[in-house]
Amino acid sequence: MLLEESSIANILNKQRQFFATGKTKNVDFRIEQLKKLKRAVSDYQEKIAAAVKADLNRPKFEAYFELTFLTEINDAIKKLKSWVKPRRVSTPIEQFPAGAKIYPEPLGVVLIIGAWNYPFQLVIYPLLGAIASGNCGIIKPSEIAVNTSEVVADLIANTFDSNYIAAVTGGVEVSQQLLAEKFDYILFTGGTRVGKIVMEAAAKNLTPVTLELGGKSPCIVDDDIQLEYTAKRITWGKFINAGQTCVAPDYLLVNKSVKSDLLEKIKQSIEEFYGENPAESPDYCRIINEKQFNRLSDLLKDGKIFIGGETKSEERYISPTVIEGVDWDSEIMQEEIFGPILPVLEYENLDEAIALVNSRPKPLSLYFFSRNKRKQEQVLRETSSGNVCINDTVMQFGVPSLPFGGVGNSGIGSYHGKASFDTFSHYKSVLNKGLWFDLNIRYAPYKNKVGLIRRIIFR
Repeated sequence: MLLEESSIANILNKQRQFFATGKTKNVDFRIEQLKKLKRAVSDYQEKIAAAVKADLNRPKFEAYFELTFLTEINDAIKKLKSWVKPRRVSTPIEQFPAGAKIYPEPLGVVLIIGAWNYPFQLVIYPLLGAIASGNCGIIKPSEIAVNTSEVVADLIANTFDSNYIAAVTGGVEVSQQLLAEKFDYILFTGGTRVGKIVMEAAAKNLTPVTLELGGKSPCIVDDDIQLEYTAKRITWGKFINAGQTCVAPDYLLVNKSVKSDLLEKIKQSIEEFYGENPAESPDYCRIINEKQFNRLSDLLKDGKIFIGGETKSEERYISPTVIEGVDWDSEIMQEEIFGPILPVLEYENLDEAIALVNSRPKPLSLYFFSRNKRKQEQVLRETSSGNVCINDTVMQFGVPSLPFGGVGNSGIGSYHGKASFDTFSHYKSVLNKGLWFDLNIRYAPYKNKVGLIRRIIFR
C-alpha cells in the first residue's frame, strides 16, 4: 500500500500497540504466521514469476530462485520451539547460589528495505526471520522493480493484518519518511551509498541495523583446476539475472598460465547457455532500467572485448561480455559492476593475487578455484570477505546453515536460517540468585578480605 507520512506514523503506532499485547511472543502464533506466509507464497508463485519476468525478463526457472527460501520456512517451523528456549550458561563459584540463562526475545517493530535485483526474495526472506523472532514489521520493496513491488504489497495485504505486518510501496520520499521514524531494527539490502544513508538515519534513533551491501567480489583462478567445470560455474554465476546479483563474481583474477584456455572455455559456455545470439535466448535477462543500462554501457569502453559487447537500448539488452586488457585503475575496476560485464586480470603467483585483493575494500563474496588444498587454506587464512565459495560461484547463498552477510564496506550483520532468528532477536541475560544462602565476602567491612578476593580473581 502507498502511504502518506501520517499513515506511516499511524501504522507504526498500531504495530507498537499490537506488539505490546504480547501476542507475537507466543510460539504457536509465530508458527501459524510462518505457515500463512508459506501458503501465500505458494498461491502467488505464478504472479511472482510473471512480475520478475516483467521487471527483468527473468526466465521462469530463474524466477523460482526468488522462492528458494521456502525451505527455510519449513526449517523455522520445525525448529522454532527449540530456538526460543532459554539457554543455560555456567556461573562462577563466587556467584553461588545462582543460575544463569540467556533468553531470546523479539525486538519490537522492524523495518525491512529490499533491493530491485531479487525484488521478492530480498524482502520476504528476512521477513520470515522477523516473524520467527516474534516481531511486527514493515517491509519496503524496491520501487524500481515496479511489478514485483505491487505483487509483494498485494500478497502481504491479503495475508496479514497491517497492525502486524505491512508492506509500503513508493519511491525515495517514502523511504525517507520510513527512515525518519523510530524502529527497533532495520535490515537494508542495496548499494553502499544508500547503505550509508540508512545507517546515518538509524543512528539518529540509535536503531541497530543489518546492511546487506555488495562490492567487487573477486574470482581467483589457480592453474590447478578442472577447466570445463570452472568455466561453466563462473559463466553461470556471473550471467544469471544478467549479472545483477550482489554475489556475482565481479572480476576474474586468473593465473597467467591458464588465462587463454579459461577464456575460450567461458566463451564456449556462454554460447552453450545462451546460443550464438543471447538477445534471442529465452533464458537471458535484461537490465532493470535505462539508468542502469546507460551506466553499464559506459563501462564497455574499457579494455578489449573478448566476447560480447553488444547492446540494444530499446530492450535494455547488454550481451554477456568478457573484457581483457583492463588494469586496476580502469573505471570498470572502481565500483561494483552489477551487470553482465566480466573484466579479466592476470597474476603469476598466488601471493601476488592475494595482495591485490587485500589492497581493495573487503568484498561481500570471494571465489577461489583450485584443487590444491594448501592454496585453498592460504586464501581462507590470508583474505577477508563476507563469505567464501571454493570451486563454485553464488551457491553459498543457498545454504541455510551458513549465515549470509558482508564485512567492512560490503555490509554489517547477517541472516539466513538460524542467523535470521538471531538477527531479529535480543538475547537477554538473566542471573537468578537463591535466597537460601549468602556469601558475606562482598559486603563491607573489607578488613582481612583482600587476600581472599585476590585468590578468587587470580586463581
